[in-house]
Amino acid sequence: MHIDLLDPAPFGRNDFWSAFTWLRANSPVHWHPEPGGDDGFWVLSKHRDIMSVYADSDTFSSAQGMRLGSDPAAVAAVTQRMLIVSDAPHHTRLKRALYQAFGPQQMPKMEALVETVVGELVAEAADQDELDFIDLAKQLPNRVVCAMMGIPRADWSWIGALTTDAFDSPDESVRSSAHSEIFLYFIELLGERRARPGDDLVSQIAHDTLVDEGDGTERPLSDEEIVFNCNGVLSGANETTRYSAAGAVHMFAQLPEQWDLLRGLGAAGIAPAVEEILRWTTPGVHALRTAVRDTEINGTPIAAGDRVTLWNVSANRDEDVFTDPHSFRVDRRPNRHVAFGHGRHLCLGARLARFELGALLIEMLDRFDGFELTGPALFNSSNFTWGIRSLPVRLLRSRAFAQAERAAL
Repeated sequence: MHIDLLDPAPFGRNDFWSAFTWLRANSPVHWHPEPGGDDGFWVLSKHRDIMSVYADSDTFSSAQGMRLGSDPAAVAAVTQRMLIVSDAPHHTRLKRALYQAFGPQQMPKMEALVETVVGELVAEAADQDELDFIDLAKQLPNRVVCAMMGIPRADWSWIGALTTDAFDSPDESVRSSAHSEIFLYFIELLGERRARPGDDLVSQIAHDTLVDEGDGTERPLSDEEIVFNCNGVLSGANETTRYSAAGAVHMFAQLPEQWDLLRGLGAAGIAPAVEEILRWTTPGVHALRTAVRDTEINGTPIAAGDRVTLWNVSANRDEDVFTDPHSFRVDRRPNRHVAFGHGRHLCLGARLARFELGALLIEMLDRFDGFELTGPALFNSSNFTWGIRSLPVRLLRSRAFAQAERAAL
């Protein structure tokens, strides 16, 4: 079977799954050449191998890039200062410092914000009856993270569009330009917050967050560390929730019995449904690591300097781990998906993304009896961050909710 994971077209058509089914069965540690040269990379498609590499950050480095197609100069500019392209010990210290802003002590404030945003968005959508659901899905994480960071409301839409370009555009020059604009924006915002701190995430990171240097001393985060990681927070917050929310509604429209099942399960069904949505959609398609020494994966020799790609979308369909993996089941248990990665690089915003999806499900279960597709779902053509970019739907408003609304008037 011809495998070309650098071709974006199959991702745009949502028909790349058979390639990974073949790889898992026939070549789980697969050498993938690159066109026009001798370079290439290893493709890991099995859950066990991917988990093993994620867990072995001493052998497999993130500092030389975390995705295929990255600009080496851009990677060099942020390495060891941005979490996703850092290795221990600096990654450990930086993540521990940033965790102060995202840890359990911050969740009540974040949860209250999420519930407010979700309530507003779903109420706005219910008034329309028909809409492109991605318009709602992309606004949820964008409004939440922009409010958390104290970004002026007038800039929210622009920031959201820029973030999509920075991480999803197939054009490297577009991605690079968008990242530069985001960095410049946060440099200006950080300058304002250093001079006049407020009750927001950027102010907290700038003034109250310290990095333990490992020798008994602590230091504030540098401007570069703050700016680069604010960019990372934007991407992680926006892309995962957007694509997972849209993917969920897509499946509920095709499988209304799953929506009915979730309604019947009540509050106890929300957490497993969120995990299944994350497994099914897996917006973070692949991650890249570079071997720092000779090693082997599942009996295959890997040389120092070799690039190794971890295909989360394949791990989350692995027949050895998931019963009936190509079925969407909101009550699936257990669910050992790797939608947020694994090990030291487990996504910092995973808790927030889960809460956003759960809050959205709860609000929609109250308001809607289901969803009908009014046009085809369109997918973006990316082998890195992937999902639905357009989902025309009709919202089937709940008669019980409408009656309750009328009774309350």
